[in-house]
Amino acid sequence: MSEVREKARRAGLTTAAMNRLTTKQKNEALLAMADALVNEQDSIIQANAEDLQRGRDHGTSSSLLDRLALNEERIGGIAAGLRQIAALPDPVGEQLSELTPPNGLHIRQIRVPLGVIGMIYEARPNVTVDAAGLCLKTGNAVVLRGGSAALSSNRRIVEVLHEALADTAMPPDALQLIEDADRSSVDEMLKLKDGLDVVIPRGGASLIRNVVENATVPVIETGAGICHVFVDASAEQAMASDIAFNAKVQRPSVCNAIETLLVHADFASASLAPIAQRLQEAGVELRGCERTRSLLGGDIKAATDEDYATEYNDYILNVRIVDSLDEALEHIAAFGTQHSECIVTQDEEHAQRFLQEVDSAAVYHNASTRFTDGFEFGFGAEIGISTQKLHARGPMGLPALTSTKYQIVGSGQIRG
Repeated sequence: MSEVREKARRAGLTTAAMNRLTTKQKNEALLAMADALVNEQDSIIQANAEDLQRGRDHGTSSSLLDRLALNEERIGGIAAGLRQIAALPDPVGEQLSELTPPNGLHIRQIRVPLGVIGMIYEARPNVTVDAAGLCLKTGNAVVLRGGSAALSSNRRIVEVLHEALADTAMPPDALQLIEDADRSSVDEMLKLKDGLDVVIPRGGASLIRNVVENATVPVIETGAGICHVFVDASAEQAMASDIAFNAKVQRPSVCNAIETLLVHADFASASLAPIAQRLQEAGVELRGCERTRSLLGGDIKAATDEDYATEYNDYILNVRIVDSLDEALEHIAAFGTQHSECIVTQDEEHAQRFLQEVDSAAVYHNASTRFTDGFEFGFGAEIGISTQKLHARGPMGLPALTSTKYQIVGSGQIRG
């Protein structure tokens, strides 16, 4: 039996026990996991160092190495996320509706776990813990398949979590890690309808495309992040500068960082240059439309449609000057991935149009796109950011990892 099938089988065998767990027992398990991560942070950081060195040897970019890196502060933050998940209401068992029709049946709809969740993701070991915490809190077993770049980190993290769960009511086998780094293990998960109830991909566009196009297991699609900030004519320069800088530079390797800055021509003529200079001084390579290159001069490369359609995850930013809100909306509709979009403006009418007309999971007025995050939204963590429209959209917290069940109680009724 393959590793994928065997570990999915082990996870599946825990579902009955997972359904019996009380909220208190689940929370105790999450808190034990959080404590164990902090207590074992040295061994986790040591394992992470192996991944980082392997990445450097293979020429991995600095921004992707940053996504991979763990330190005491980041492990503390990951543990804090688990504790926040433990403090959140448990959606399992929540009653969504209740009905007693004339025949006397008592019908109620409640939230229930999805079952066994397959999680496929890339080089961010924090996702290992986030996914485990969210799935286990909602009574789901989970089979994790992270990227090969983070294998040493993920292996040690799961070992630590298993050790913690061994002293709780939660079965350790509810958490499984696929260690086979070959792509065939992903392909097998996508077809494992008798072992997985749903697959959730989290990563770049090519990973998500492969999962969506090839899975026979149901998929909750999380999207790539080609995000934009549009600086309107009435924007305050300091605010626009701070938001654009934060949205690109604070952590360029993540999906809610922007890839294109759209600037109204009236604002650009007087105020784009200092914003561009600030970005360049931070190491951001600018690529611009012809009007941007003419205005800023220097050695700015020309931005092409291919650039506008690229999620860089790096210190690269497209800049395009537009003549109107409508032109900005058209650009976002053409190149955005329905993830996170922002308008910086003092024009309330323009702000409302942007908020209403942009078709994305998260739409901002005068705030950085970097806030599209489960922790920032009060979810403790997120399983991913869904850009689809069925089941869940935006940062997916605990309720997104449940389905529903109708429970019907009668007194002998039969249908005539």
